[in-house]
Amino acid sequence: MLPEVASWLRRRTSRAEDWPPRLLLGAKGDTRVSVVLPARDEEATVGAIVAAIRADLVERVPLVDEIVVIDSRSEDRTAAVAAAAGAEVVAQDAVLPGEGRMSGKGEALWKSLAVTSGDVIVFVDADLREFSSSYVTGLLGPLLTDPSVSYVKGCYDRPLVEGERRIEGGGGRVTELVARPLINLHWPLLAGVMQPLGGEYAGRRELLERLPFVTGYGVELGLLLDVYQDSGLDAIAQVDLGTRVHAHQSTEALGEMSGQILLTAWSRLERHGRMMPLEAPATALTRFRRGPDGHDARTTDVAVGERPPMIGISGYAAARSISPGRR
Repeated sequence: MLPEVASWLRRRTSRAEDWPPRLLLGAKGDTRVSVVLPARDEEATVGAIVAAIRADLVERVPLVDEIVVIDSRSEDRTAAVAAAAGAEVVAQDAVLPGEGRMSGKGEALWKSLAVTSGDVIVFVDADLREFSSSYVTGLLGPLLTDPSVSYVKGCYDRPLVEGERRIEGGGGRVTELVARPLINLHWPLLAGVMQPLGGEYAGRRELLERLPFVTGYGVELGLLLDVYQDSGLDAIAQVDLGTRVHAHQSTEALGEMSGQILLTAWSRLERHGRMMPLEAPATALTRFRRGPDGHDARTTDVAVGERPPMIGISGYAAARSISPGRR
């Protein structure tokens, strides 16, 4: 391990237990805090997450100012369940309609900037099981107590859950097989970030609004690399949140995710001046499945869409003026 990475790990890694809500409330001052959950067809889990945050961090300790669920074209009762639990629910396509429609988790996260009022924004995936509000307080800790920190990543153990079977340490396959080798090869000073693709993280609005957002699976990697390029390693901290349990995707879906992660890394290598490509990468991913007459080839486009920094969007200020927290 590089000595700079070892030093960063010692100075910038903490545990969720280090940041009790009452301590953070004293440090909060007039800082507004928004919690955002991007959600698509997550009726089974989103309600419990929202309810826990509301009970612990809005009613019991007034640390969180707003909980906003960005509904990404759900076909189930996600919106109704989230609203009943106490969240403000915003339809993704209703935000900045003049900017057109794109798809993917990153689109929901990008649009959340326009409908929240927080100075600090905490992102939490809506498919988590066994959720604890300490996820939120852990991510807030470094931001509310240290002005030199602008971005906080959660880290955790990720068991692989298949029905009743639970394999400790078996989750995070794309992280271990794709993202971590890429980061160690090309951004070695980020090698201490334990969960670069994790969906639980937080940042200051003034930073997030000047970054582009990849709209697909590459959003977490893109943000991490862009924060590093913009603000340097010491602006990043990480907090151990314990264990993260969620639904796992098929190997086929993970292949598409891996393609988008690789394309996101490629774009940042080029944009940040770390390589000079001779040609653009292909975006077609061909895979094979055995059929009655042999192997059938199926090709998927894994091209990565991207939204520009929100600060440059003409309707951004107007949208924020009618955000849930300002009504």
